[in-house]
Amino acid sequence: MIGWALKKVMGSRHERELKRLQPKVDAINALESKIAKLSDDQLRAKTAEFREKIDRGASLDDLLYPAFATVREAGKRVLGMRHYDVQLIGGMVLHEGKIAEMRTGEGKTLVATLPCYLNALEGKGVHVVTVNDYLARRDAEWMGQLHRWLGLSVDVIVPQSGNAAKKRAYAADITYGQNNEFGFDYLRDNMKFSIFDYVQRELNYAIVDEVDSILIDEARTPLIISGPGKTASDKYQRITELIPKLRRDEHYELDEKGRSVALTEGGMEYAEKLLGRAGLLEVRDTKGAPYREETAGGNLYDPANIESLHILQQCLRAHALYQRDTHYMITDGEVVIIDEFTGRTLKGRRWSDGLHQAVEAKERVAIKDENITLATISFQNLFRLYGKLSGMT
Repeated sequence: MIGWALKKVMGSRHERELKRLQPKVDAINALESKIAKLSDDQLRAKTAEFREKIDRGASLDDLLYPAFATVREAGKRVLGMRHYDVQLIGGMVLHEGKIAEMRTGEGKTLVATLPCYLNALEGKGVHVVTVNDYLARRDAEWMGQLHRWLGLSVDVIVPQSGNAAKKRAYAADITYGQNNEFGFDYLRDNMKFSIFDYVQRELNYAIVDEVDSILIDEARTPLIISGPGKTASDKYQRITELIPKLRRDEHYELDEKGRSVALTEGGMEYAEKLLGRAGLLEVRDTKGAPYREETAGGNLYDPANIESLHILQQCLRAHALYQRDTHYMITDGEVVIIDEFTGRTLKGRRWSDGLHQAVEAKERVAIKDENITLATISFQNLFRLYGKLSGMT
Protein backbone atom coordinates (compact mmCIF):
# COMPACT_ATOMS: atom_id res chain seq x y z
CA MET A 1 0.00 0.00 0.00
CA ILE A 2 2.80 2.42 0.95
CA GLY A 3 4.72 1.56 -2.25
CA TRP A 4 1.59 2.17 -4.31
CA ALA A 5 1.01 5.52 -2.62
CA LEU A 6 4.61 6.65 -3.19
CA LYS A 7 4.41 5.61 -6.82
CA LYS A 8 1.17 7.56 -7.19
CA VAL A 9 2.74 10.69 -5.75
CA MET A 10 6.28 10.47 -7.15
CA GLY A 11 5.60 8.45 -10.30
CA SER A 12 7.36 5.33 -11.57
CA ARG A 13 11.09 5.26 -12.18
CA HIS A 14 10.39 5.61 -15.89
CA GLU A 15 8.25 8.67 -15.33
CA ARG A 16 10.86 10.23 -13.07
CA GLU A 17 13.54 9.69 -15.73
CA LEU A 18 11.38 11.40 -18.36
CA LYS A 19 10.73 14.25 -15.97
CA ARG A 20 14.48 14.60 -15.36
CA LEU A 21 15.24 14.75 -19.09
CA GLN A 22 12.42 17.09 -20.10
CA PRO A 23 14.28 20.32 -19.12
CA LYS A 24 17.16 19.21 -21.35
CA VAL A 25 14.73 18.70 -24.23
CA ASP A 26 13.38 22.21 -23.63
CA ALA A 27 16.94 23.59 -23.68
CA ILE A 28 17.65 21.92 -27.04
CA ASN A 29 14.35 23.18 -28.45
CA ALA A 30 15.23 26.71 -27.34
CA LEU A 31 18.29 26.59 -29.63
CA GLU A 32 16.36 25.42 -32.69
CA SER A 33 15.42 28.83 -34.07
CA LYS A 34 18.97 30.15 -33.62
CA ILE A 35 20.57 27.11 -35.29
CA ALA A 36 18.04 27.22 -38.14
CA LYS A 37 19.30 30.69 -39.16
CA LEU A 38 22.82 29.36 -39.85
CA SER A 39 23.93 28.78 -43.42
CA ASP A 40 25.03 25.31 -44.49
CA ASP A 41 28.70 26.27 -44.14
CA GLN A 42 28.13 27.77 -40.69
CA LEU A 43 26.25 24.68 -39.58
CA ARG A 44 28.97 22.34 -40.83
CA ALA A 45 31.58 24.50 -39.08
CA LYS A 46 29.97 23.60 -35.75
CA THR A 47 31.82 20.27 -35.76
CA ALA A 48 35.24 21.94 -35.79
CA GLU A 49 34.00 24.39 -33.16
CA PHE A 50 32.86 21.58 -30.84
CA ARG A 51 36.12 19.67 -31.28
CA GLU A 52 38.12 22.78 -30.45
CA LYS A 53 36.12 23.18 -27.23
CA ILE A 54 36.85 19.54 -26.32
CA ASP A 55 40.56 20.15 -26.90
CA ARG A 56 40.30 23.06 -24.45
CA GLY A 57 38.78 20.83 -21.76
CA ALA A 58 35.04 20.87 -22.40
CA SER A 59 33.18 17.63 -21.68
CA LEU A 60 30.67 15.95 -23.97
CA ASP A 61 27.90 16.81 -21.51
CA ASP A 62 28.83 20.48 -21.86
CA LEU A 63 28.19 20.22 -25.59
CA LEU A 64 25.03 18.11 -25.46
CA TYR A 65 22.51 20.89 -26.10
CA PRO A 66 24.22 22.61 -29.07
CA ALA A 67 25.40 19.28 -30.56
CA PHE A 68 21.92 17.74 -30.48
CA ALA A 69 20.43 20.95 -31.91
CA THR A 70 23.03 20.85 -34.70
CA VAL A 71 22.23 17.23 -35.59
CA ARG A 72 18.51 17.99 -35.56
CA GLU A 73 18.96 20.86 -38.02
CA ALA A 74 21.30 18.79 -40.22
CA GLY A 75 18.72 16.00 -40.23
CA LYS A 76 16.13 18.40 -41.63
CA ARG A 77 18.45 19.67 -44.34
CA VAL A 78 20.14 16.42 -45.40
CA LEU A 79 17.57 13.70 -44.72
CA GLY A 80 14.37 15.70 -44.63
CA MET A 81 13.71 14.34 -41.13
CA ARG A 82 13.41 16.32 -37.90
CA HIS A 83 14.16 14.67 -34.57
CA TYR A 84 11.07 14.70 -32.36
CA ASP A 85 11.26 15.36 -28.63
CA VAL A 86 10.91 11.64 -27.85
CA GLN A 87 13.90 11.00 -30.11
CA LEU A 88 15.94 13.63 -28.26
CA ILE A 89 15.14 11.79 -25.04
CA GLY A 90 16.20 8.48 -26.62
CA GLY A 91 19.45 10.08 -27.76
CA MET A 92 20.22 11.35 -24.25
CA VAL A 93 19.48 7.95 -22.75
CA LEU A 94 21.94 6.35 -25.18
CA HIS A 95 24.56 9.02 -24.43
CA GLU A 96 24.29 8.17 -20.74
CA GLY A 97 25.18 4.54 -21.44
CA LYS A 98 21.70 3.13 -20.89
CA ILE A 99 19.15 1.15 -22.91
CA ALA A 100 16.48 3.04 -24.85
CA GLU A 101 13.30 1.05 -25.45
CA MET A 102 11.23 2.62 -28.19
CA ARG A 103 8.03 1.66 -29.93
CA THR A 104 8.02 0.56 -33.55
CA GLY A 105 7.96 3.66 -35.71
CA GLU A 106 9.65 5.97 -33.21
CA GLY A 107 12.78 5.92 -35.32
CA LYS A 108 15.65 4.20 -33.51
CA THR A 109 17.89 4.61 -36.53
CA LEU A 110 17.51 8.38 -36.48
CA VAL A 111 17.79 8.48 -32.68
CA ALA A 112 21.26 6.91 -32.84
CA THR A 113 22.61 9.80 -34.92
CA LEU A 114 22.44 12.09 -31.87
CA PRO A 115 24.76 10.20 -29.48
CA CYS A 116 26.87 9.00 -32.43
CA TYR A 117 27.66 12.57 -33.46
CA LEU A 118 28.23 13.82 -29.91
CA ASN A 119 30.53 10.97 -28.87
CA ALA A 120 32.39 10.95 -32.21
CA LEU A 121 33.55 14.52 -31.54
CA GLU A 122 36.28 13.15 -29.24
CA GLY A 123 37.83 11.31 -32.17
CA LYS A 124 38.03 8.01 -30.29
CA GLY A 125 35.55 6.17 -32.47
CA VAL A 126 31.91 5.10 -32.14
CA HIS A 127 30.67 1.63 -33.10
CA VAL A 128 27.06 1.06 -34.13
CA VAL A 129 26.36 -2.65 -33.79
CA THR A 130 23.53 -4.20 -35.83
CA VAL A 131 22.14 -7.72 -36.09
CA ASN A 132 22.95 -8.28 -39.77
CA ASP A 133 25.12 -7.01 -42.59
CA TYR A 134 22.21 -5.55 -44.54
CA LEU A 135 21.23 -3.19 -41.71
CA ALA A 136 24.85 -2.20 -41.17
CA ARG A 137 25.28 -1.22 -44.82
CA ARG A 138 21.88 0.47 -45.00
CA ASP A 139 22.39 2.56 -41.87
CA ALA A 140 25.97 3.49 -42.80
CA GLU A 141 24.75 4.78 -46.17
CA TRP A 142 21.50 6.33 -44.96
CA MET A 143 22.49 7.98 -41.68
CA GLY A 144 26.06 8.36 -42.91
CA GLN A 145 24.82 11.13 -45.22
CA LEU A 146 24.05 13.27 -42.17
CA HIS A 147 27.36 12.57 -40.41
CA ARG A 148 29.47 13.11 -43.52
CA TRP A 149 27.66 16.37 -44.23
CA LEU A 150 28.70 17.52 -40.75
CA GLY A 151 32.32 16.59 -41.43
CA LEU A 152 32.59 13.19 -39.72
CA SER A 153 34.03 10.09 -41.38
CA VAL A 154 31.74 7.05 -41.59
CA ASP A 155 32.53 3.48 -42.67
CA VAL A 156 31.13 -0.01 -42.43
CA ILE A 157 32.73 -3.35 -41.51
CA VAL A 158 32.16 -5.84 -44.32
CA PRO A 159 32.89 -9.61 -44.04
CA GLN A 160 35.89 -10.97 -45.95
CA SER A 161 37.36 -7.50 -46.51
CA GLY A 162 41.13 -7.15 -46.27
CA ASN A 163 43.19 -6.03 -43.31
CA ALA A 164 43.82 -2.57 -44.77
CA ALA A 165 40.13 -1.99 -45.50
CA LYS A 166 39.11 -2.98 -41.99
CA LYS A 167 41.82 -0.85 -40.43
CA ARG A 168 40.53 2.11 -42.42
CA ALA A 169 36.95 1.36 -41.36
CA TYR A 170 37.85 1.23 -37.68
CA ALA A 171 39.78 4.49 -37.98
CA ALA A 172 36.56 6.29 -38.99
CA ASP A 173 34.71 8.49 -36.52
CA ILE A 174 31.65 6.24 -36.75
CA THR A 175 31.80 2.58 -37.76
CA TYR A 176 28.76 0.44 -38.52
CA GLY A 177 28.90 -3.34 -38.50
CA GLN A 178 27.32 -6.62 -37.56
CA ASN A 179 27.93 -7.92 -34.04
CA ASN A 180 29.86 -11.03 -35.15
CA GLU A 181 32.26 -8.95 -37.24
CA PHE A 182 33.25 -6.74 -34.32
CA GLY A 183 33.80 -9.84 -32.19
CA PHE A 184 35.83 -11.84 -34.70
CA ASP A 185 37.97 -8.81 -35.57
CA TYR A 186 38.76 -8.45 -31.86
CA LEU A 187 39.75 -12.12 -31.64
CA ARG A 188 41.88 -11.95 -34.79
CA ASP A 189 43.69 -8.89 -33.48
CA ASN A 190 44.60 -10.72 -30.29
CA MET A 191 46.10 -13.56 -32.32
CA LYS A 192 48.48 -11.23 -34.16
CA PHE A 193 52.14 -10.87 -33.28
CA SER A 194 52.27 -7.07 -33.33
CA ILE A 195 49.85 -4.38 -32.17
CA PHE A 196 50.76 -2.47 -35.32
CA ASP A 197 48.87 -5.10 -37.28
CA TYR A 198 45.66 -4.61 -35.27
CA VAL A 199 42.67 -3.35 -37.25
CA GLN A 200 40.76 -2.15 -34.18
CA ARG A 201 41.80 0.66 -31.91
CA GLU A 202 40.81 1.07 -28.26
CA LEU A 203 37.12 0.21 -27.82
CA ASN A 204 35.53 3.50 -26.86
CA TYR A 205 31.74 3.63 -27.25
CA ALA A 206 29.22 1.22 -28.75
CA ILE A 207 25.52 1.49 -29.48
CA VAL A 208 24.00 -1.98 -29.79
CA ASP A 209 20.83 -2.20 -31.87
CA GLU A 210 18.40 -4.96 -30.84
CA VAL A 211 20.39 -5.21 -27.63
CA ASP A 212 18.04 -7.81 -26.17
CA SER A 213 18.74 -10.16 -29.09
CA ILE A 214 22.51 -9.73 -29.04
CA LEU A 215 23.20 -9.66 -25.29
CA ILE A 216 20.45 -12.02 -24.11
CA ASP A 217 19.20 -14.35 -26.87
CA GLU A 218 22.64 -14.95 -28.37
CA ALA A 219 24.48 -14.78 -25.06
CA ARG A 220 25.04 -18.53 -24.81
CA THR A 221 26.69 -18.75 -28.22
CA PRO A 222 30.35 -17.72 -27.90
CA LEU A 223 32.41 -16.43 -30.79
CA ILE A 224 35.09 -19.02 -31.56
CA ILE A 225 38.06 -19.07 -33.92
CA SER A 226 39.24 -22.62 -34.50
CA GLY A 227 42.29 -24.13 -36.11
CA PRO A 228 43.27 -27.60 -37.29
CA GLY A 229 43.83 -30.09 -34.51
CA LYS A 230 44.50 -33.77 -34.29
CA THR A 231 43.15 -36.37 -36.67
CA ALA A 232 39.61 -37.45 -35.88
CA SER A 233 39.48 -40.63 -33.83
CA ASP A 234 37.81 -43.71 -35.26
CA LYS A 235 36.06 -44.02 -31.90
CA TYR A 236 33.36 -41.52 -32.93
CA GLN A 237 31.69 -44.00 -35.27
CA ARG A 238 32.12 -46.96 -32.95
CA ILE A 239 30.78 -45.13 -29.89
CA THR A 240 27.90 -43.63 -31.88
CA GLU A 241 26.63 -47.17 -32.53
CA LEU A 242 26.26 -47.66 -28.77
CA ILE A 243 24.35 -44.44 -27.99
CA PRO A 244 20.82 -45.76 -28.86
CA LYS A 245 21.24 -48.29 -26.04
CA LEU A 246 21.35 -45.48 -23.47
CA ARG A 247 17.93 -44.30 -22.27
CA ARG A 248 17.00 -40.85 -21.02
CA ASP A 249 16.44 -40.46 -17.25
CA GLU A 250 17.61 -44.03 -16.66
CA HIS A 251 21.11 -43.67 -18.07
CA TYR A 252 21.48 -39.92 -18.58
CA GLU A 253 19.85 -36.63 -17.62
CA LEU A 254 19.17 -33.91 -20.15
CA ASP A 255 19.34 -30.15 -19.58
CA GLU A 256 17.95 -28.65 -22.78
CA LYS A 257 18.25 -25.05 -21.58
CA GLY A 258 21.88 -25.49 -20.58
CA ARG A 259 22.57 -27.64 -23.67
CA SER A 260 24.20 -30.34 -21.55
CA VAL A 261 23.90 -34.07 -20.90
CA ALA A 262 25.11 -35.91 -17.79
CA LEU A 263 25.35 -39.66 -17.27
CA THR A 264 23.64 -40.99 -14.16
CA GLU A 265 25.50 -43.32 -11.82
CA GLY A 266 23.69 -46.29 -13.34
CA GLY A 267 24.33 -44.91 -16.80
CA MET A 268 28.04 -44.67 -16.09
CA GLU A 269 28.22 -48.31 -15.06
CA TYR A 270 26.19 -49.38 -18.08
CA ALA A 271 28.37 -47.29 -20.43
CA GLU A 272 31.51 -48.90 -18.99
CA LYS A 273 30.06 -52.33 -19.78
CA LEU A 274 29.12 -51.32 -23.33
CA LEU A 275 32.50 -49.74 -24.06
CA GLY A 276 34.34 -52.62 -22.44
CA ARG A 277 32.55 -55.19 -24.57
CA ALA A 278 33.33 -53.11 -27.66
CA GLY A 279 37.02 -53.04 -26.76
CA LEU A 280 37.01 -49.27 -26.28
CA LEU A 281 38.28 -49.20 -22.69
CA GLU A 282 41.77 -49.68 -21.40
CA VAL A 283 42.71 -51.08 -17.99
CA ARG A 284 46.06 -51.43 -16.30
CA ASP A 285 47.66 -54.74 -15.44
CA THR A 286 49.45 -55.30 -12.15
CA LYS A 287 52.57 -53.63 -13.55
CA GLY A 288 50.67 -50.55 -14.72
CA ALA A 289 50.91 -51.40 -18.43
CA PRO A 290 47.71 -50.62 -20.40
CA TYR A 291 45.81 -53.21 -22.37
CA ARG A 292 42.35 -53.20 -23.93
CA GLU A 293 39.46 -54.64 -22.01
CA GLU A 294 37.53 -56.96 -24.29
CA THR A 295 34.92 -57.90 -21.71
CA ALA A 296 32.60 -55.98 -19.41
CA GLY A 297 34.49 -53.83 -16.93
CA GLY A 298 37.12 -51.13 -16.92
CA ASN A 299 37.04 -47.64 -15.41
CA LEU A 300 35.74 -44.91 -17.71
CA TYR A 301 37.42 -42.27 -15.55
CA ASP A 302 40.84 -43.86 -15.75
CA PRO A 303 43.26 -41.34 -17.33
CA ALA A 304 43.82 -43.80 -20.16
CA ASN A 305 40.12 -43.57 -21.06
CA ILE A 306 39.62 -39.78 -20.98
CA GLU A 307 39.34 -39.65 -24.77
CA SER A 308 36.66 -42.36 -24.80
CA LEU A 309 34.72 -40.57 -22.06
CA HIS A 310 34.87 -37.27 -23.91
CA ILE A 311 33.74 -38.80 -27.21
CA LEU A 312 30.92 -40.64 -25.40
CA GLN A 313 29.65 -37.38 -23.91
CA GLN A 314 29.82 -35.54 -27.23
CA CYS A 315 28.07 -38.34 -29.09
CA LEU A 316 25.38 -38.35 -26.42
CA ARG A 317 24.93 -34.59 -26.86
CA ALA A 318 24.76 -34.98 -30.63
CA HIS A 319 21.96 -37.56 -30.36
CA ALA A 320 19.98 -35.97 -27.51
CA LEU A 321 20.28 -32.24 -28.17
CA TYR A 322 21.05 -31.63 -31.85
CA GLN A 323 18.28 -32.33 -34.33
CA ARG A 324 18.60 -32.48 -38.11
CA ASP A 325 16.92 -29.57 -39.99
CA THR A 326 16.67 -27.67 -36.71
CA HIS A 327 20.24 -27.25 -35.53
CA TYR A 328 21.97 -28.44 -38.69
CA MET A 329 21.33 -29.79 -42.16
CA ILE A 330 23.12 -32.15 -44.50
CA THR A 331 24.37 -30.48 -47.70
CA ASP A 332 26.56 -32.30 -50.23
CA GLY A 333 27.53 -34.88 -47.63
CA GLU A 334 28.52 -32.26 -45.03
CA VAL A 335 26.97 -31.20 -41.73
CA VAL A 336 26.14 -27.48 -42.03
CA ILE A 337 25.17 -25.55 -38.89
CA ILE A 338 21.89 -23.62 -38.84
CA ASP A 339 21.90 -20.35 -36.88
CA GLU A 340 19.11 -20.84 -34.35
CA PHE A 341 18.37 -17.10 -34.22
CA THR A 342 18.29 -16.21 -37.91
CA GLY A 343 17.64 -19.61 -39.52
CA ARG A 344 20.51 -19.05 -41.93
CA THR A 345 23.10 -21.72 -42.64
CA LEU A 346 26.63 -21.06 -41.39
CA LYS A 347 28.67 -22.53 -44.22
CA GLY A 348 32.25 -23.25 -43.22
CA ARG A 349 31.65 -23.08 -39.47
CA ARG A 350 32.07 -26.12 -37.25
CA TRP A 351 31.24 -26.89 -33.66
CA SER A 352 34.35 -27.30 -31.57
CA ASP A 353 35.59 -29.82 -29.04
CA GLY A 354 34.55 -32.88 -31.06
CA LEU A 355 30.83 -32.06 -31.22
CA HIS A 356 30.85 -31.63 -35.00
CA GLN A 357 32.57 -34.98 -35.43
CA ALA A 358 29.94 -36.57 -33.18
CA VAL A 359 27.14 -35.15 -35.35
CA GLU A 360 28.94 -36.36 -38.49
CA ALA A 361 29.18 -39.84 -36.99
CA LYS A 362 25.48 -39.73 -36.08
CA GLU A 363 24.54 -38.80 -39.66
CA ARG A 364 27.01 -41.32 -41.16
CA VAL A 365 28.85 -38.74 -43.27
CA ALA A 366 32.61 -38.39 -43.63
CA ILE A 367 34.15 -37.45 -40.29
CA LYS A 368 36.64 -34.62 -40.71
CA ASP A 369 39.60 -33.90 -38.50
CA GLU A 370 38.96 -32.14 -35.21
CA ASN A 371 39.49 -28.44 -34.68
CA ILE A 372 40.98 -26.82 -31.63
CA THR A 373 39.83 -23.50 -30.17
CA LEU A 374 42.41 -20.78 -30.80
CA ALA A 375 40.42 -17.84 -29.47
CA THR A 376 36.96 -17.34 -27.99
CA ILE A 377 34.87 -14.65 -26.34
CA SER A 378 31.22 -14.14 -25.46
CA PHE A 379 29.25 -11.07 -26.48
CA GLN A 380 28.91 -9.98 -22.86
CA ASN A 381 32.67 -10.06 -22.30
CA LEU A 382 33.31 -8.35 -25.63
CA PHE A 383 31.04 -5.39 -24.93
CA ARG A 384 32.35 -5.03 -21.38
CA LEU A 385 35.61 -3.93 -22.98
CA TYR A 386 34.04 -0.71 -24.25
CA GLY A 387 34.49 2.44 -22.21
CA LYS A 388 30.79 3.17 -22.60
CA LEU A 389 27.99 0.92 -23.84
CA SER A 390 24.36 1.63 -24.66
CA GLY A 391 21.61 -0.24 -26.45
CA MET A 392 18.35 0.13 -28.33
CA THR A 393 15.37 -2.17 -28.46
